[in-house]
Amino acid sequence: MAKPIKDTPILRGKDAERFRWHLEHPSPVSEERKEKARMMWNIAKTNNPNCNFFK
Repeated sequence: MAKPIKDTPILRGKDAERFRWHLEHPSPVSEERKEKARMMWNIAKTNNPNCNFFK
């Protein structure tokens, strides 16, 4: 039997401020990494054409 999943803790104070700042200021991604992600996406889509995730 699976163990229950614990609730996610609520961020407060400096932790919350840091988290929000990182959401609003994502680090840049190189073109090489973007292209690799596109290639992996196309491979996954080609291998699973009937998957609901790709519709």
